Amino acid sequence: MQEQKKIILISLVTGIVLMLAKFAAYFITNSNFVLTDAAESVVNVVASSFAFFSIYLASLPRDANHPYGHGKVEFFSVFIEGALISIAGAGIIAKATYGIFHPNEIHDLVIGAVIIGATGIINGSLGYYLIRKGKSIPSLTIEADGHHLLTDMVTSIGLVAGLMLIHFTKIGLLDSILSILVGAYILFSGYKLIRRSVGGLMDEADFDVVANVVKFLSDNRREAWIDVHNLRAQKYGNELHIDCHLTLPYYFDLNKVHEEVSLVDRMINANETKTELFIHADPCLPKCCHYCNMPDCPVRAEPKTIDIEWTMDRVIRNKKHFEQE
Repeated sequence: MQEQKKIILISLVTGIVLMLAKFAAYFITNSNFVLTDAAESVVNVVASSFAFFSIYLASLPRDANHPYGHGKVEFFSVFIEGALISIAGAGIIAKATYGIFHPNEIHDLVIGAVIIGATGIINGSLGYYLIRKGKSIPSLTIEADGHHLLTDMVTSIGLVAGLMLIHFTKIGLLDSILSILVGAYILFSGYKLIRRSVGGLMDEADFDVVANVVKFLSDNRREAWIDVHNLRAQKYGNELHIDCHLTLPYYFDLNKVHEEVSLVDRMINANETKTELFIHADPCLPKCCHYCNMPDCPVRAEPKTIDIEWTMDRVIRNKKHFEQE
């Protein structure tokens, strides 16, 4: 968690410095187009500040009021960032539209382009770093902040190109028109972050996580694990929660059942992601025999005749595999 705080702090300090540079470029050029980037940089600073607090909150241990921990605050952090980006985009569009009817004189566009270009390079480099770190830690907040900075880099590239176009064509109206286009792009980026955060807050299924869990269980399948079904997986911050039903031979005693369930827990937690499992043990039925791998089973009703592949579609259903045939 200290690494997450350090990364967000770097992003926050960098954002403040770049924000000042962009506003300096705006005051030099008096360009609405430059103001679009400066306004978004304010969002970067505010979002990074909230992200720093959310990571601190997500690191707090579970308590009676938060039995699943505080990791969901990261989704709220992403929502705030997306909302701020959307507000910035809408504000940029409104001001640029006003500028079409009430144009203002712009100047020193080359100096502004140099400043914006430099900030774009820094944001792009930092954004790639945050995305890589966000995926490896993992942290949705840091990853979202990285995507935001990449959006800022793309915006800066468009700004530099647009400023040069205005400089060489001397068409002042382009300043407002290009600002509207960039504002629309920023607004769409904010919508995507909001959509992702709402999905997390509503416990929307993360099929990539589920698919990885199913593949891991399938690759490490033991003979006693007759089938796995009703599997659900959800991420809260850097923690993963898995619920599933595991069908075991009905003649296993409680100690043996506990041993198999604990083995699943240990195997999944052998990787870097902290995982909490709730595994319900189901007894096998005679109809399971035709796909059961247990050797020398003392109660087998019929020989094994088929292999049933553990796929995501099959494993997430709340039915034993023979009931799905």
